[in-house]
Amino acid sequence: MICAGGTGGGIYPAIAVLEALNQNEIEVLWVGSQNGLDANLVRNALPVAYREIPAAGLHGVGIRDLPRNIFRLIKGFIASREILKSFRPDVIFFTGGYLAVPMAIAARSYPKVVFVPDVEPGLALKVISKFASKIALSIPASKQYFSDQRKIVVTGYPTRARFANIEIEEALRVFRISSQRPTLLVFGGSRGARSINHALLAIIPELVNFAQIIHISGELDWPMVSSYYEGLAPSARQNYYPYPYLHENMPHAMCAADLVVSRAGASTMGEYPMLGLPAILVPYPHAWKYQKQNADYMVEHGAAVLLQDDSLTETLLETLKDFLLNPDKLAQMKINMLSLAHPQAAADIARLILDCKKEKESGK
Repeated sequence: MICAGGTGGGIYPAIAVLEALNQNEIEVLWVGSQNGLDANLVRNALPVAYREIPAAGLHGVGIRDLPRNIFRLIKGFIASREILKSFRPDVIFFTGGYLAVPMAIAARSYPKVVFVPDVEPGLALKVISKFASKIALSIPASKQYFSDQRKIVVTGYPTRARFANIEIEEALRVFRISSQRPTLLVFGGSRGARSINHALLAIIPELVNFAQIIHISGELDWPMVSSYYEGLAPSARQNYYPYPYLHENMPHAMCAADLVVSRAGASTMGEYPMLGLPAILVPYPHAWKYQKQNADYMVEHGAAVLLQDDSLTETLLETLKDFLLNPDKLAQMKINMLSLAHPQAAADIARLILDCKKEKESGK
């Protein structure tokens, strides 16, 4: 039995690993947050049981909210103990997020596998890793953040199987776009990225002259983007495809694209390399440390370029022209991005989990 805890950016790598484990007929309980979004994502992706626990972050929290968050963590710890008592997992798999902390503390005596999606682990993963049996890393550079190197295994970032199974022709059909023009994908996550949205809308009239754009605005900015689309000339609309968000077709959008503009969250470390998708990365200012490190890693390997959020309106158009109008440059960037892929990462982490399970059963 496996108890999987993942929230926020840790959901998709956890889903990828659990997909790899499904063949082994293992009973899975997913312990997630109470916000509803996590539960919907998990239930739509996997046939697993789902339990909620209360939790809240402490890092960067103001004095006013600190007592309430501490109380929620205590409640999360109590709820975690009840779950462990009834489910009794053989192994617990963590992919980060403050929600995982009360479960990790409650499960000190259980074997644990931790996956670190970003270059540098967040505070929650640093805490959890102290209790871990094995720590899986996206890249070797992350080793420096852990004292016990015996626990470390570099697996790469696990991606869902569907990313490897989409043909470009199918992806183009989904969006009804042409193979004769370069395709730009722009997105900022489910809630969107306001600075990216504004910078893009300012240059759409020029971009549509030489590229077609799939724009995922996020729900918050969708009213603004849809209104902008309605005001465009019909000729411009033919090459501009805005959406509030994509669920099932997100892998198709990435597969159809020749270049992406996005934040530099952890998923970029796995999904872009798997598809060989060159990137213009704009680290989120309020998560600058982690996203900047992710972006730097990809820039160092010639797979991406980094643009500053506060100067995006001045730099975006010329950067896009530099790549979209230079196929050879874009092709080399694609080769560099593909070189960072780890197609077996999900299977390798699944194997770590199964090894921990076997060791527990054998009494080692």
